[in-house]
Amino acid sequence: AAESRASSRSRGVRGHRLAEMAIMDDKQKIGIGLTSFGCLFTLLGVMLFFDRGLLSMGNILFLSGVTTTIGPRRTYKFFKRNGKGTAAFMSGVALVFVGWPFFGMLVEGYGFLVLFSSFFPTVLLFLKRLPVVGTFLSLPGVKNVVTSLVGKTQTLPV
Repeated sequence: AAESRASSRSRGVRGHRLAEMAIMDDKQKIGIGLTSFGCLFTLLGVMLFFDRGLLSMGNILFLSGVTTTIGPRRTYKFFKRNGKGTAAFMSGVALVFVGWPFFGMLVEGYGFLVLFSSFFPTVLLFLKRLPVVGTFLSLPGVKNVVTSLVGKTQTLPV
């Protein structure tokens, strides 16, 4: 009986630690909401033939959402770490604000790819585990591309 109590206590402590790491505070929830709305507005702006207003709102919401989610200091460090990607992304945002949404989105898209390219293998590994998407990513032609993008790593970093 004493062994079962001790093992359940240790499982409870581990479970509690995992629960603490998974819990987000209200600022992070708001940040994720802002980022999601930023992506939605950007998608709508592109679908509505590069509407300048929607793209501008999407950019503002995306940047404020990222800043709210991870904090101003970490956001600054993230953007400072990769100068080429940051310059392209911010130049694209500026082009959208000035009134050249098509060219702004091209430059911004390049900057986004450069900035967030280190996250793509993790996202692909996650998508491979989903039922329908994973089946599609396992098709012969697609699997070769996915494997070249992911590389040798076959496990999630979590």
